[in-house]
Amino acid sequence: MDVIEVMDELEQLGKERIKKRYLKEGDKEPLYGVATGDMKPLKKMIKKNQMLANELYSTGNYDAMYFAGVIADPKIMTRNEFEQWINHAYFYMISDYVVAVTLSESPLVYDIADDWINSEDELTQSAGWHAYCWLIGHKKDDLLDIDRLKSLLYKASDNIHDQLYRVQVAMSYFISCVGISCEPLHELAVRIATELGEIHVTKSSGEEVILNPLASIEKAKEKNRIGFKRRYVRC
Repeated sequence: MDVIEVMDELEQLGKERIKKRYLKEGDKEPLYGVATGDMKPLKKMIKKNQMLANELYSTGNYDAMYFAGVIADPKIMTRNEFEQWINHAYFYMISDYVVAVTLSESPLVYDIADDWINSEDELTQSAGWHAYCWLIGHKKDDLLDIDRLKSLLYKASDNIHDQLYRVQVAMSYFISCVGISCEPLHELAVRIATELGEIHVTKSSGEEVILNPLASIEKAKEKNRIGFKRRYVRC
């Protein structure tokens, strides 16, 4: 299938109610409103196709950009391709749930995620933190760089109050992800989350949100999910 054929398929899968929900969450036109589950048959047909993924991502259509992440081949993506993707991520659902997810399966994940975390751009920073979250959530602990993750825990703890909203959300999520899915650092994450307590943050709209990584960790503990790993990170 080429990019035109895939776009036609996505348009047919679009639902107005889903489109309205995405727009309410901050997405923007163009988009069709395709449920992620409805993309699975199309994914099975195409499998991995990095060239097509890049073409779809470059359309600027939300559903096409999301599907690009589904059929991307992270193992062969270059740093330049990842940089192009994050530079065109206009919405946190793309930066955190498309670009970051794809990066988490790349051998370049550590180097790129570290660079993004130190970026001055809000969504780029958020994607860097989320790439680590997705990585922690599916890689076995003995394959993780524990010392690096430990350092990032302290970085998040020391800097979370001084960041923009999406970065604060990402840092909080990182702390909870470490506490839930990285058993060697569970106790440290709990201690840091306890010290932070409730984190009051403000959206650009002025709405106040309360983040609580400790509550997320404790909820997972109640469900015996400490050490939980996903089998798959993509649709």
